[in-house]
Amino acid sequence: MAGVAESDDEEGFSLLFMCDFEEPDAQEVSLGMDTHCLVTPDQGTAYGCVRTVELDGDVLRVTLDPSSLAALGLADPVVEALLRAPAAEMARMLEVLPRILTYGRPNARPRLINL
Repeated sequence: MAGVAESDDEEGFSLLFMCDFEEPDAQEVSLGMDTHCLVTPDQGTAYGCVRTVELDGDVLRVTLDPSSLAALGLADPVVEALLRAPAAEMARMLEVLPRILTYGRPNARPRLINL
């Protein structure tokens, strides 16, 4: 799991990127859950919905499949997060996030830019 949040409290916006540790099983494949998962603060959840992730300086720009917006409770397919974290935490996120997003079926893997 990797995440970004605009604040430490539960009222702030956040994105959680997740994947399984194991290879997808037949049930996960049949349900379309054989890829990365994105979760928003109100527990909006979508699988394979991330299309691009770009790191531009300290801005993380995530572009989502427009068909996933209702499930995620979002109105805009582009989410930007200003990353303000200690260097060690940033390095760990930049190590883990690509592994999460490339989990599962190849046709659901987003384009990663500068990660």
